[in-house]
Amino acid sequence: MEGVIGAIHSPWMVPEDAGLAEPPRNYAAPEDAGDCKRKLEETRKAIRPYQRKLYAGRQFGLLLIFQALDAAGKDGAIREVFEDLDPVNVRVSAFKRPTKRELRHDFLWRTSRELPERGEISVFNRSYYEEVLTVRVHPQNLQAQYAGDAPDPESLWPARYRAIREHERHLATAGTLILKFWLNVSPGRQAQRFLDRLDDPAKRWKFSLGDIRESTFRTDYDEAVRHMLNETSRPWAPWFCIPADDRWYLRWQVADILRQAMAALPLEYPEPDELP
Repeated sequence: MEGVIGAIHSPWMVPEDAGLAEPPRNYAAPEDAGDCKRKLEETRKAIRPYQRKLYAGRQFGLLLIFQALDAAGKDGAIREVFEDLDPVNVRVSAFKRPTKRELRHDFLWRTSRELPERGEISVFNRSYYEEVLTVRVHPQNLQAQYAGDAPDPESLWPARYRAIREHERHLATAGTLILKFWLNVSPGRQAQRFLDRLDDPAKRWKFSLGDIRESTFRTDYDEAVRHMLNETSRPWAPWFCIPADDRWYLRWQVADILRQAMAALPLEYPEPDELP
C-alpha cells in the first residue's frame, strides 16, 4: 500500500518526518465556490468506475477516517463526497461517546467491528483517534476506561500512538487502503458556524453548549492534533490536513484524494466462471 499512497499528489499530505512544531494553519481556500462544486461533481463521476471495480474484484478494502473539531464540516463532507456513489459497498460509521460495553474493551475494539471487507469502503466519522485527542485534552475520561487506577498519561499516549501505528500497518498489509483526513477549521469560522446554527431553524438542533465549552480548549486541542499527526502519519496510513473554512473546497479536495488513491490501486474485474 505504500506505493499506492506515494502516487497521491496532495499539498495537504503530512509526511512521516514532518516534525510539526505547531498544527497546520492552511485556512485559505484559493478556489471559487461554484468552481469547486463543478470540480467535485466531475471528481465523483471519475470515482464511479473505480468503485465498481473495487466491489467486483474484492481485492482491497478502503478505510477513510474523518477527524475534526466541532463545526468543521465532517458530516457535509462525507455526504457530498459519496452522494453520487453506489451505496452497495459504502458504509458510514459515526462514533459518539463510548458506551459502557465499549468501555469494557480496549480502545480499538469498537472501531474494529466496522472495518471494511475487501471490496468495501468504510467511512469513519470520528474514530479511535478520539482516544488521543478528546481524551488527551480531558484525561479525567480515562477513569471510565480502567477498572483500577488509570495509567500515567505520560506513558499512556506513546503506548496508544504505537498501538495505532501497528494496527494500521497490520490493516494495510492485509489489503486495506487507509486515508485519514484532518479538517482544519479556523477559530473564527468555527465560532461563526456555531452562530449560524442558532439563526437557521433547520440547523438549530445541532447547536450544543458543550460544543461552545469545547471550543475554549482550542489551544489544548491544537497541541493534541500536532502530536497525533507527527506520531501516526505514515506512508501506509497518511494524514491529509485540509483547509475547512470553505466547505466546497474541502469537499472537492477530499474527493480528489480519494480519486487519486483508487486510480492508483491495481483494480481489475474478476474473470467470469467457466461454463461446465
